[in-house]
Amino acid sequence: MTGDALPPLIVMGVSASGKSSVGSALAAHLGIPFVDADDLHPQANVDKMAAGIPLTDDDRWPWLDAGASRLAAGPVVIACSALKRAYRDRLRTAVPATVFVHLAGDRDVLEERIADREGHFMPASLLQSQLDTLEDLDRDEMGFALDFARPVDELVDAAVERIGEGATGDR
Repeated sequence: MTGDALPPLIVMGVSASGKSSVGSALAAHLGIPFVDADDLHPQANVDKMAAGIPLTDDDRWPWLDAGASRLAAGPVVIACSALKRAYRDRLRTAVPATVFVHLAGDRDVLEERIADREGHFMPASLLQSQLDTLEDLDRDEMGFALDFARPVDELVDAAVERIGEGATGDR
């Protein structure tokens, strides 16, 4: 698989699922750029989350549009929560063949990871709102789920294998 032959990839999931770690390792493995969607948030969104206030859909639309623009720019791996089907649909407006790698798993692991984080703007108090918002991939969405408790290198290998098989929504 070469970078030019790859669809854009979004590593999705709730806070502390490993999106940035897996996404950057996957991008390095594939030899394509990595973007952390956290860096695309306007400062007002960052301030809101840092204050423990969940974002609204209206807060998210410009952020998702920035992600969609980056998808349209060429092969890329983006780490983005993409919690709702509507958010994924908004991202897909740029490139309908975008593949979502959903990092999913046990809440206890998430809580442990959040407790170990330092300097991240997303407080532990917002985890429940993300879990409440999360909508799993639908059967018609290009993508697949992986258990985020696995080591990063195993997750990258599993993602590369699934992408190579043509990750379709028909799970």
